[in-house]
Amino acid sequence: MMLKKYLIFLPEVQGNVEEEWRQCLKQVSYIQVTGYKLIKLNIFTDLPDYETYIKVSQEIGKTILDAFGDQYPAFNVTVHPPEKPWKVAVEAGYMNTDSSEVISKVWNSIPYKVIISDSGKEVWAGGLGAGLFPSDTRKAARAAFDQMRAILDTEHMTLNHLVRQWNYIGNILEVKNEFQNYQIFNEVRSQNYHKFRSVSGYPAATGVGMKYGGVILDFCALKAEKSIKILAIDNPDQIKPYAYGQQVLKGMPSSGKRKKQPPQFERAVLLTNNLCSTLFVSGTASIIGQDIIGIGDVDKQTVVTIENINKLTDAKRIEQTAGFPQIDQGRLILLRVYIKNQDDFAKVKSICHERFQGVPTLYIEADICRDNLLLEIEAEYSING
Repeated sequence: MMLKKYLIFLPEVQGNVEEEWRQCLKQVSYIQVTGYKLIKLNIFTDLPDYETYIKVSQEIGKTILDAFGDQYPAFNVTVHPPEKPWKVAVEAGYMNTDSSEVISKVWNSIPYKVIISDSGKEVWAGGLGAGLFPSDTRKAARAAFDQMRAILDTEHMTLNHLVRQWNYIGNILEVKNEFQNYQIFNEVRSQNYHKFRSVSGYPAATGVGMKYGGVILDFCALKAEKSIKILAIDNPDQIKPYAYGQQVLKGMPSSGKRKKQPPQFERAVLLTNNLCSTLFVSGTASIIGQDIIGIGDVDKQTVVTIENINKLTDAKRIEQTAGFPQIDQGRLILLRVYIKNQDDFAKVKSICHERFQGVPTLYIEADICRDNLLLEIEAEYSING
């Protein structure tokens, strides 16, 4: 159930983005993970401008299709610079395919993966909205959600089936005419969920900035068999994001609305069938209640963020929410760390290495959704398998 193994690839020799990507692609193509199939590639790049991003991302897409033929993975290319001196970093997610069928599909030139198993039907897709409306966040967000709904509709699924979403918002903190880009995105997300989602609760999610404009979405959706429970996991020290007060939301509300829409996601989402479980930990930051802890102090923010993740992955909390004891203590199988400033990479890496030894971890540069947040960490946690 869900992706079970992640590998991080970095270039071996410094070069331009195309050269470093080819090195990473060679590594991905060479490594065969026995019993697993490649489901998704996330390619993070350092590019000088939007025009170059469009050109390079199209070239990368062609090389992926050439390399993998009819077994191509879902993929996404974003401008999130890795730690210098590298210009490219790649995160690869693999699925155990012993008891599942994996199908590569394309919707309107966007590759995505469908996995059929005892757990149900999963869809993994990335790069939705890439290259559309870079100067208009509202139009870009609407277009990305339109693509998401179209892919799900093709698979006879809806936004009800979303369990994990990644939201990359160009110039996330920018305010134009009193409207903040992140707040605009939250309004569009809310409109889509209100209109096209009828189940209670929300997916796990990450919402971070990316260089240059537009909105790009990735998602995982699950049409679950009856044996699968999908449960929200809360952090008792944090207010639910969708209960945030107006004072922490920036900019103006949408026209005709009296209030700004808070971000709609769960702190974590557990997928379980009593035998094995996956826990998606949303993008997590140094927030207690709804307030930032450690303003200006990246060490403090890193420690508080890790403490928040530890609370979300706490075995007793998961047992209480799921209604049965865990079969084993589980393990973190992926960390992705978004850091606002390149100068802080070394400090953040040192603390993370100490706390999370042996976990595949990717460090990339990104603006976080509040001005004074210096980093955000997301995670995936697997229990008994």
